[in-house]
Amino acid sequence: MSIYNNCYGSRRRYMNADGLSSLPPKPLVAIVGETASGKTAAAIATAKRVDGEVISADSWAVYRGFDIGTAKPDAAERGAVPFHGIDIADPRDGFSAAAFKSAAQAAIRAIHDRGRVPIIVGGSGLYVDAVLYDFSFLPAGPAEQRQRLNALPLGDVLRLAGERGIDLAGIDTRNKRRVIRAIETGGQRPVKRHLPAGVLYVGIRMPHQQLYERIVQRVDAMLQAGLEREVRALADQYGWNAEPMKGIGYREWREYFDGAFGLPQTRERIIAATNQLAKRQRTWFKRNPDIQWIDDPNTIPELAAQFLSHQ
Repeated sequence: MSIYNNCYGSRRRYMNADGLSSLPPKPLVAIVGETASGKTAAAIATAKRVDGEVISADSWAVYRGFDIGTAKPDAAERGAVPFHGIDIADPRDGFSAAAFKSAAQAAIRAIHDRGRVPIIVGGSGLYVDAVLYDFSFLPAGPAEQRQRLNALPLGDVLRLAGERGIDLAGIDTRNKRRVIRAIETGGQRPVKRHLPAGVLYVGIRMPHQQLYERIVQRVDAMLQAGLEREVRALADQYGWNAEPMKGIGYREWREYFDGAFGLPQTRERIIAATNQLAKRQRTWFKRNPDIQWIDDPNTIPELAAQFLSHQ
């Protein structure tokens, strides 16, 4: 018998204040934390323990063909439990948190309909929270305006945002797409609702030095797996202006191919950028009082099982 049968007899669709589909009040597990903290392994183990399916909340793993540099789950991992949210976007088109929310909600409903447990895992805080807190995103701006802004260098876009008095606090100002989005919305942020009942929201907490060592190990493993070859092929296919080519593990190679840096310097740049990403992720998640922090990821499967047994 499904774990939901004793709790939720209705399968009606719930609507948010905007009349758009939102999450039904059924159990869901979310696992977050910094990059290289062991989230994917914990999610797979949890899915096996509670009969779940994993929804990846990674803003770079959505892109098809970008495999090594995004640390996508390998074939064995993806064969162990069902995965969603990976390889769903064309690198030429870009992707957004709003698009992820829509895709994730569809996956969650399908997983629930199969009587299984959705497990959201990732370090892209906006993606995770957009689903859990049912963010109400403002509509996109005119296509012509976005094209004009996309054609500008990042520095010019930042200056334009400043001239318009747009508050960029909390926005990754190295990500031109997010700065453009702030300009389009006049600095307004998505409306955030309360965390629904039935959600277990856990974060993996790891000492900084241990995490740094894991980052170094991951980058070295990527290099051994053929990251240079992957980036060269993708740069030839899509060019350096494609959105995923701006991600960590990809953008650092441009100067390498141009001869400005050697392989050791490129490796160090990727490690440094990944470490900075981890710091930003830590800042995003630590301000959220709903997250239950876990020091040992191996305890998450049993914690999830106990939580679900009381739903």
